[in-house]
Amino acid sequence: MRKHADWLTQADERILEFLSERGNFPPSAIRDRLADVGEDLTYSTNHLGMRCRALADRGLLENVGGGTYSITDVGEQYLDGEFDAGSIDGE
Repeated sequence: MRKHADWLTQADERILEFLSERGNFPPSAIRDRLADVGEDLTYSTNHLGMRCRALADRGLLENVGGGTYSITDVGEQYLDGEFDAGSIDGE
């Protein structure tokens, strides 16, 4: 079971899962591919970009250049239930 944090959003979970399964992408490509999966996964590029930056600031993602993000080892550990996201400051 994942060790959630109050600052994590549903979009954060979807971003982490998507990048873990499919590799590195910018927020616009994440938006396009999530929207193809289901209507309840429709987010704006701006919102996804903001959430990617927040996840990168907390060490769960890494900006690998050109606005493209990659999941980090810590992000993978969170998805696997091996890392407590509540241990990261949400501010």
